[in-house]
This record gives sequence, C-alpha cells and structure tokens, in this order.
Amino acid sequence: MTCGINFRETVCLGLVTRERHWMNTKTEAAETRVPDGLPTEAAQAERFGKARSAQALALLEDYVELIDDLLTTQGEARPTDIARRLGVSHATAIKSIARLKREGLATSKLYRGVFLTQRGLDMAARVRARHRLVVDLLTAVGVPKDCAELDAEGIEHHVSDAALAAFADFLGRSKRAGDG
Repeated sequence: MTCGINFRETVCLGLVTRERHWMNTKTEAAETRVPDGLPTEAAQAERFGKARSAQALALLEDYVELIDDLLTTQGEARPTDIARRLGVSHATAIKSIARLKREGLATSKLYRGVFLTQRGLDMAARVRARHRLVVDLLTAVGVPKDCAELDAEGIEHHVSDAALAAFADFLGRSKRAGDG
C-alpha cells in the first residue's frame, strides 16, 4: 500500500489553511508526483501555502499568548511592552494588534493597553497547552529543558492535530510504562 500526503482546506480565524491528511491509494499518490520526482506544481504550491498560512497564524498565536502572560503577571499589556518582548518595532506591534482586533481576538482601551476577548483567551489557552505538550515530548526523548522550551516555540505552531494526538498518546503510554 502506498501512502502519501494530501491537503484539505480549513478556515480558521478567517484564514484559509491547508491541513495534511494521508492518502492510501497508488492513484492519489501518483497524482502528487511528476516523473522527475518533484511534487506536482499544485501539490508543492499547497505545501508552501500551508507553511505561509501557519506562519500567519503563528504570529497571532504568539501575540495572544504574550498578551495573556502580560495581563496575568502585570495586569496590563501595553503595545510598547509587547513590541519589546517580541523584539519587533512599536509600529509592527500596533499593526499586529490591529489585526488581532479585526479577528475578534483582542480589544484595547485608550491609555489602558490591550485586552483579550474570550476567543483570544481560548486561543491563548490552546497555544499554551500545545506548547506544554511539545515541551513534554521533547524532554521525554532527552532534549534538555531549556532547549526544549526554545524549540517548542517554533514547533508548536506547525505541528498538526494528528501529531499532537500522537505526542499525547506516546506520553501517556510512556508515563504508564514508567509507573510500573
């Protein structure tokens, strides 16, 4: 049996993303490759499109996670603090915050900073849980904690739900195996 990867479009926060799913027929797999071994133009474009969509969503996720952290620890999330912590210019932070507001993830009050809507809070919780799962997996396979934290920052935004489920399953099995 031949396995390959196909893509399925989904819409999340107004962004079209493409999600991988496995194909199990030789016909479907053959359609994604051309004779020189490269993926077809359409298949390759979909892969790169998925990466670009993931990057756009990763930006939103980084902002909501940081805003939630700042609100929790400092009681406020000012654009200046957000820009400094993300290592971007103030103008870039303002543009990204405006996007968060358009997407219904954040609000702001004059002279008071940025606040998350319920959708923003939910996204921050999902991102944080995904981050913890990736860190736990990396440390379970021997990656030092500080390195796992750093690596998880990139991985957490690009890992599929299927991979996350497998990570959780693996960690659950390895924890039970370690208990006995």
